[in-house]
Amino acid sequence: MIEFRNVSKVYNNGTEALHNINLNVEKGEFVFIVGSSGAGKSTFLKLVMCEERPNSGQIFVDGVDVSRIPKRKIPYIRRKMGIVFQDFRLIDHMTVYDNVAFAMRVVGASPRSIRKRVPYILSLVGLQHKAKHYPTELSGGERQRVGLARALVNNPSMIIADEPTGNIDPALSFEIVDLLSEINRRGTTVLMVTHEHSLVKHFHKRIIQIHSGEIVADTADMQENYAPPEQYATPEEAVENDDDYAEYDNQETYEPEEKGAYGFQEEPGLEEGDIPEDMPLPSFQEEDLPVEEPAEAYPEEAIDPFQDDAETIAQEVLSEQPLPEEEPDSGEVKR
Repeated sequence: MIEFRNVSKVYNNGTEALHNINLNVEKGEFVFIVGSSGAGKSTFLKLVMCEERPNSGQIFVDGVDVSRIPKRKIPYIRRKMGIVFQDFRLIDHMTVYDNVAFAMRVVGASPRSIRKRVPYILSLVGLQHKAKHYPTELSGGERQRVGLARALVNNPSMIIADEPTGNIDPALSFEIVDLLSEINRRGTTVLMVTHEHSLVKHFHKRIIQIHSGEIVADTADMQENYAPPEQYATPEEAVENDDDYAEYDNQETYEPEEKGAYGFQEEPGLEEGDIPEDMPLPSFQEEDLPVEEPAEAYPEEAIDPFQDDAETIAQEVLSEQPLPEEEPDSGEVKR
């Protein structure tokens, strides 16, 4: 699905963001990309999205070499991707329904297809009853679920999430990654950049650590020796055991829905034809509509207020693995 071959990226100011990266991400994988601020995580995603070009090496996305692809062909590559942003990037004067439908309208989807697809996607993320609300009327977690619905509505083959939980409450972060995990189980490849230790520990996925522009750890290369840490029983337990949340400062409040995050409710004020009363739930792969991502600047990598050591996440995860049974007397954990 995604392959980097000896890829390096140097910006005009002389900063080497990535150095000699070799990496394979298979179709259907879920990958956490971790590392401190300035490590090269956002540059990695920008190269995948064709927002930046490498100075050397080759990048393949779904079998296509995008390293030197003409600009006119970039929108066709992006149609395979759904992008989830840290700052949501919703259109405030549009309703939830219209924010999601907009992604279908820009690729020329028919009104009938939009009326059928958008309610299904909103129900998938638990927001059909919010269809006529505006982004300013939603909590941070709900706004991010709208962003996720928008990324999903054109049925992309991969989801790229750059710090999707950075602007929401810690406990709600698990809700978003639960949704991404469910999408991944349906066959969609997911790349997610995160600083949150508890998410990495709770969801047993592949972990790639980037430090100073180089991949310093990849659990895919440690399959024989790597054992995931014990999974937390609840998101609350994970938050309590993550030191990063001791200083978490988010004043935004969140009021859960009566029927839960994934409950189904109808909006009595919706017009007939926009949201069907008895909406069937088709399979996720029911339609395969392309999406042309608008040409917009992607956010620069956020500054990490905690300035974590670059090796904290991967090393903490790997240090918790149990010792191999065949070497009971060894005090050293293989890396």
